[in-house]
Amino acid sequence: MNDQQQFNYDRIARAIEYITVNFREQPSLDEVAEAVNISPYHFQRLFTEWAGTSPKKFLQYISLEHAKAMLARDKATLLDTSFETGLSGTGRLHDLFVNIEGMTPAEYKNGGSGLSINYSYAESPFGNLIVASTAKGICHMAFESDEQSGAEKLKSKFPNAEFTRKLDMTQQNALFIFQHDRSRLHEIKLHLKGTDFQLKVWEALLKIPMGKLSTYGEIAEMIGNPAASRAVGTAIGGNPVAYLIPCHRVIRSTGVFGGYMWGNTRKTAIIGWEGARANESN
Repeated sequence: MNDQQQFNYDRIARAIEYITVNFREQPSLDEVAEAVNISPYHFQRLFTEWAGTSPKKFLQYISLEHAKAMLARDKATLLDTSFETGLSGTGRLHDLFVNIEGMTPAEYKNGGSGLSINYSYAESPFGNLIVASTAKGICHMAFESDEQSGAEKLKSKFPNAEFTRKLDMTQQNALFIFQHDRSRLHEIKLHLKGTDFQLKVWEALLKIPMGKLSTYGEIAEMIGNPAASRAVGTAIGGNPVAYLIPCHRVIRSTGVFGGYMWGNTRKTAIIGWEGARANESN
């Protein structure tokens, strides 16, 4: 992400934070633009280019009442249809082309010994990313503004692996998910270090369609353990692959978005951004 892109994203993030805090007052375009020190005309254009929708429409997607209504309306659809069949009505989405493979016990226990991991940095609509891959698939993706810090966190997860800074085709295929042209997407394979329970939770997350939301309790039901909402929350918090495994689509049953490993403002941004695009495709 170049300096201007980063500057624009930072302004969008500040605007989203302002909208999130003040959504009950339904702030006007002028009020939001003033909060981020930009003219209303420029802000409208900048925001629409980024989100694919107007600030007013975005405000609807992230309002508490809208989220609660989505959960109430979509509960039966998510549980009875999307999770069961792996299909959704909003096009070729995560659940149609992302597959998880767990690491072997040796890879899991020995800190990645014997693994060769490529990693690189990339841009996204939600900030800079570090993405890493083995010969079997993506093993790590995280929003990181500082490259050195991002690399150190990656290497701490696989202390005995061999690392090469290199963008490979596995990473490129995964990064197409941020493009408007979904026809460029290929099947994405993930090669993840996790317990059987974690892998089961992450697989369930893949089946939440873009533009839809689910709750921790619903995910617990889907994996056949309805009393495990808290454990589900812990597994979601350990998600090693940002965005591709859409833990951002899980919110509290009250409609409150809740926490996110990579920041609450970013979670809100992603939910609104996806909601706009899902609405366009319907």
